[in-house]
Amino acid sequence: MTWDIALILSVDGVAGAAIYLLAGLGLVLVFSVTRVIFVPFGDIAVFSALTLAYLEAGRWPPTIALVAVLAAITAVKEVVAHLRHGRVAKVPAALGTWLGLPLLACVPAQLLAGQELPPLVDIALTLALVLPIVPLMARLVFHPIAHASTLVLLIASLVMHFLMSGLGLLFFGPEGFRTQPLMRGAVELAPGFLVSAQVLLMVGAAAVLAGLFFLAFERTLVGKALRATAVNRTGAQLVGIRPASTAALTYCAVSLLAGFVGILIAPSTTMYYDSGLIIGLKAFVAAIIGGLSSYPLTALGALAVGMLESFASFWDGALKDVIVFSLLIPALMIRSHFSHHSDDDVEEEEV
Repeated sequence: MTWDIALILSVDGVAGAAIYLLAGLGLVLVFSVTRVIFVPFGDIAVFSALTLAYLEAGRWPPTIALVAVLAAITAVKEVVAHLRHGRVAKVPAALGTWLGLPLLACVPAQLLAGQELPPLVDIALTLALVLPIVPLMARLVFHPIAHASTLVLLIASLVMHFLMSGLGLLFFGPEGFRTQPLMRGAVELAPGFLVSAQVLLMVGAAAVLAGLFFLAFERTLVGKALRATAVNRTGAQLVGIRPASTAALTYCAVSLLAGFVGILIAPSTTMYYDSGLIIGLKAFVAAIIGGLSSYPLTALGALAVGMLESFASFWDGALKDVIVFSLLIPALMIRSHFSHHSDDDVEEEEV
């Protein structure tokens, strides 16, 4: 391997790390607030990429029908629950929240679909369509079992992934799509070494979004409420923070992050309805390195996953994913060595 090849692979690794960074931040956010290991993150990113591809092609995006179906099922579930408990006065609010708002996000796409639109408009419509998917699915799947064990929530998350994959096949079909590059051309970083503008956009967008993510958590009231819920759910409730509300905000934020990931990755690879699992699992490796709690360590984990994937593809493309996922073994061993268990935890395990 020459230095030129190593430099090219390093740039590709940083580009991949940018994607895994955003996905890893989403996984850490969801787990810290709701204790859910959100496996379907990659599926939402795929829906975003496919939606953008349909809009660029001037076709009606099936995401509209997907959101409408999810909104109708969720609204029926909420109305039935309110009627069973005699809360008739809450029915209009439930209909407005779980049916009206998601369908409202579909209206601009329904009106503008099929027209030749500027790229920024296509991106905005894509994010608007993807935004309601995670909150609706979470309300259907995770809300009824919010107080269950982490293992039960993980099983539900896996079921949700297979459900989302099936919905992707049903609504989008088996064909693969690739969107147009958001930026064309290349930038010469060194004499004779060119980097595509699309790669620079991916890295820059990931850095900006991660920075905004950090500022939102550190400087805003909503971010502090999410942090409080992550640190101590019972204490957050005692000071008036509703875990259900913070969970809903978390799922909205994760939906947006997944939407951006899909938009950034779609020009560089062909996306299929079932492409999301690999994206989510590699982001999960980065999140595990961060202990599903530390955002800086998750960023380092994303960089490690991206670089390892890039160089592994050069060494042996067939074993690329195996090499990346094998990173879990030393990561778990190191975290287990440095983690501290109290005597009470040991006694509970013995019982």
